[in-house]
Amino acid sequence: MAFYLYQLSYSKEAIKAMVASPSDREAAARKLIEALGGKLHHLFFAFGEYDVICLIEGPDDTMMMAGAAAVASAGTISRSSTVKLMTAADAMAAMTLAGKVTGAYQPPQG
Repeated sequence: MAFYLYQLSYSKEAIKAMVASPSDREAAARKLIEALGGKLHHLFFAFGEYDVICLIEGPDDTMMMAGAAAVASAGTISRSSTVKLMTAADAMAAMTLAGKVTGAYQPPQG
């Protein structure tokens, strides 16, 4: 399973609707992600560039893209960002592999 950091900012209209009639956005997100075969580990509301930050685990990039597209198609977000994450063990494996092939890359010569 892969991990993703999904961040989104709500539109002004969405914020207005949530203030007028609060709803459990974590439950809504969990339902979507589980329908796609993934797992929502955390959903946080945040101060800053994004209004919501989620840690999602899923089977593949197709699942994550489908979820992001479904949310965007609702028209209630003004922007979003998805970052694919690696575990420390996966990163160590990648660094080990990079160490084995470092000599295969020829950098630009000035």
